[in-house]
Amino acid sequence: MKKQTAGRDNLGKLAPEFARLNDDVLFGKIWSREAELSLRDRSMITISALMAQGLFSQLKSHFIIGKEHGITKQEAVEIVTQLAFYSGWPKAWSAFGLIKEVYGEEEI
Repeated sequence: MKKQTAGRDNLGKLAPEFARLNDDVLFGKIWSREAELSLRDRSMITISALMAQGLFSQLKSHFIIGKEHGITKQEAVEIVTQLAFYSGWPKAWSAFGLIKEVYGEEEI
């Protein structure tokens, strides 16, 4: 996994300790535990949690990361379809718009 710098890039001056925890602990230590869970699985879990909470700006970022970790457009659609019944229909509609942005018009 590539080194995460989003925390420092976006919040380094405002909240340097939060940025460090984001980059070094969450993405540096937790996400790097691939023997316990693959990056792909971690992305699916994170996408599910973010959609359930309606955190769409972070959800878009994690669709991008998930795509990098091998989640296909078809799988992203299936994740959102499953979650629609547990997290809410309007959230699914919003998430499908993000899938269109991230995956574009590529075929399923």
